[in-house]
Parts: sequence; structure tokens; C-alpha cells
Amino acid sequence: MNWLPRSIIPKRQWPAVQFKEKRAITFDEHQAIVSRERNPERQGFYELCWHLGGSQGDIACLMGEDVDWESRTISFTRKKTSVPVILHLGEEALSVLKDLASEGCLFPYLSRVRAGDRATEFKQRCRGLGIEGVSLHSYRYAWAERAKACGYPERFAQEALGHNSAAVHRAYAKRAKMKLPSLEEYEKKAASLAAIKR
Repeated sequence: MNWLPRSIIPKRQWPAVQFKEKRAITFDEHQAIVSRERNPERQGFYELCWHLGGSQGDIACLMGEDVDWESRTISFTRKKTSVPVILHLGEEALSVLKDLASEGCLFPYLSRVRAGDRATEFKQRCRGLGIEGVSLHSYRYAWAERAKACGYPERFAQEALGHNSAAVHRAYAKRAKMKLPSLEEYEKKAASLAAIKR
């Protein structure tokens, strides 16, 4: 109400905001979680989080009808942005989907619980394995880092994760460890590919 003539603490003296460290879940951590999980629904859910990199809300609400087996794609609308997404599936993702329902909700229990409850269940599994610093959102960081590390085009990865901003996408993938080939090696591969196209 502006009763005080000036701020008690000037804004420049406020303590800096410290955000929690965000990191990707590693493949070994993911494997440990999946192998220890006895509930097949949660196991399939964690597997699809790894393969699709989707948010937990999007993955939990996937339907059997979202999968097109002929074109090997899965399509859904992102809850956060209402943007439609079509992702092509590899062999491992398809094998996970084969074990799930072909009609109706793929994860009937997980689709009904709150996001916070799904996160708590995941945290309990991590705590039991001694895994620290990860959440369900870490699967999105992992997907972005994997895409960057293998040279997946940034615009494809950005589209797959639903990032409208390249800056946001780069923030997700910033910890990816890149193994860069020598320029000589890269030129030879590019030349051989050009020769094949002719």
C-alpha cells in the first residue's frame, strides 16, 4: 500500500534465485529402474518416456488408437501447447507398445492419477535404487541429449519434443557429450555419400 517511503531491502540486494540442478537420466539409471519395476504398466510407461521423450502427462494419456502400426508412428496432441505431434517409432519402442493394449488407454491407472502422484512414485523408485537428482522430466533432457549426441538434426529434435524455441531446446540438450569426427574423416564420408547419390 506504499506506506513505507522506500523498500526495506533494495532490489539489487535481494539474494540471487538459485534453481535446482536439472539433469538427464542416464541409460544405466533408466535400465535399473525398469528392471526393478514389477508393475508392467509403470514399466511400459518408463520405457515409453525413454523412447518418446514426451512429458509425463502426454505419455500417461496415450491411447492404443494413437499408434499406426502400418506407418510405425504414434500421434497425439500435446497437453501443454495443444500442438499435434507425429513421431516415427523404432523397433524397441514398437516392442514396448506390442505389450500394451491395442485399444483404449495404454496406461489406465497412470492416466487417472495426478502428475504429482506419478512423480512421487517415480521418486520412490529412484530413492530405493540410490539414484539422486532425477525426476520424470529428466527423460525429456535425456532424449534431447541423446538426439544431440548422435547428430539428429536440431529442428527434428525440437519438433519431436515440442519446443517452439531453439533456445529452450538447446538448454535441454546443453549437457550432451559430442564426439566430433575429424574434418578429414567427415569430408571423406561426405564425398562417398555424394558419389553414391550420382
